[in-house]
Amino acid sequence: MKIKNICCLGAGYVGGPTMSVIALKCPEIKVTVVDLNESRIAAWNDEDLDKLPVYEPGLAEVVEEARGRNLFFSTEVDSAIEAADMIFIAVNTPTKNYGEGKGMAADLKFVELCARQIARIAKNDKIIVEKSTLPVRTAETLQTILDHTGNGVKFEVLSNPEFLAEGTAINDLLHADRVLIGGKQTESGKKAIQALVDVYAHWLSPKQILTTNVWSSELSKLTANAFLAQRISSINALSALCEATEADVDEVASAIGTDSRIGPKFLKASVGFGGSCFQKDILNLVYLCRYFNLPEVANYWEQIIILNDYQKYRFAKKIISSLFNTVSGKKITFLGWAFKKDTNDTRESAAIYVAEHLIEDGAEIHVYDPKVSEEKVKADMSYLWELKGFTEQKIESKLKQIFVYNSAEDALHKAHAVAVLTEWDEFKTYNWNSIFINMYKPAFIFDGRNILDAEELTAIGFQVKGIGKGYIPQLKREPVF
Repeated sequence: MKIKNICCLGAGYVGGPTMSVIALKCPEIKVTVVDLNESRIAAWNDEDLDKLPVYEPGLAEVVEEARGRNLFFSTEVDSAIEAADMIFIAVNTPTKNYGEGKGMAADLKFVELCARQIARIAKNDKIIVEKSTLPVRTAETLQTILDHTGNGVKFEVLSNPEFLAEGTAINDLLHADRVLIGGKQTESGKKAIQALVDVYAHWLSPKQILTTNVWSSELSKLTANAFLAQRISSINALSALCEATEADVDEVASAIGTDSRIGPKFLKASVGFGGSCFQKDILNLVYLCRYFNLPEVANYWEQIIILNDYQKYRFAKKIISSLFNTVSGKKITFLGWAFKKDTNDTRESAAIYVAEHLIEDGAEIHVYDPKVSEEKVKADMSYLWELKGFTEQKIESKLKQIFVYNSAEDALHKAHAVAVLTEWDEFKTYNWNSIFINMYKPAFIFDGRNILDAEELTAIGFQVKGIGKGYIPQLKREPVF
């Protein structure tokens, strides 16, 4: 089957960039990205490419070349579904915050709504591609809905999980380690798999395109993220021990990373991982293990989340204890709010939870992030407090402790302490001498990403506290045997 028309349901961090690259590399295929969010679609269509709703290095250039040629963004969902040969589902699948599986299971209501809408609209056979992160056997659920509520048309459901890292998504799409496509091992299933293989084959080699059964594909996505998060939590656990023993976590990471069996990637200690996938996927994995009565396996994977939460709390506690056990009324400047550099995505960002701990202790949080707006920062905190059952009045009161700036200079002026929460490269280029002069003394820097030159900052006069940096001159420790 030769694909001529693709529709993608969902114009977010996955659907927008993925479809843009497919359109760029497959000029003969019409690609339409649809979303019910009118403002989001308007942003994708804005002539000012700086206003795209997703910030990714290289994305604007891809959109500029393909948009209007064979890449289109629209709110006309029904017509796009009807015209498409292949439909990607890239809608949000958050962790449930209600009912059965609350706090762990994926909420599939948006995916189910997509399936029912496709079944209602479709007049001819279609290939449905799971692009959202989904629990194992979701394809079976989709197939059941489509087969029983459709108009007699045939649907083939494929699993094509995304393995994008935000901040490098365009490069990840253009130069993928692998593309994974899972489908039924029937004659029609194999034809559907080949149709999607042919799309990616426009720019990727056969060895980069892996095909499996649908269940293996779905589980591979969850476990890939779980393994990566496991490495981060492992090095972060060691960072606490490094601080207690006066070891240096970067030196430890370098030493173990040179072992070819381990490798150096994802061994960078930090204030904790964030983003839309790691926590959600691990919780989903935990839920599946408990559902299938594997409590020991569930507990193993859940510990990764527990450690990640502990790392954020530990960082906030270090700020409070260093500032003489009170931050009430003190100006704490956050450099960075996004969960990582080169993205404007703030989902599950460590900054949100560190801010929460400090605000509870009375701190004023002053935020500068080059890509995150005041509206987004306050929306993140409001959502967190809503989930905790806070009243509207209490949320409004707490929001008065948050200030967001368009310039780092204003955010840093007269601060009691600086906390680096995102590893934006620009933070390393600041005139820290001038910043020191205008801060309250002693001037503290808490480097949650270990990106700043601690020796240089110490020479200026800063009290520098990094992650996993255990040397504290004023303390003499006895050896532990």
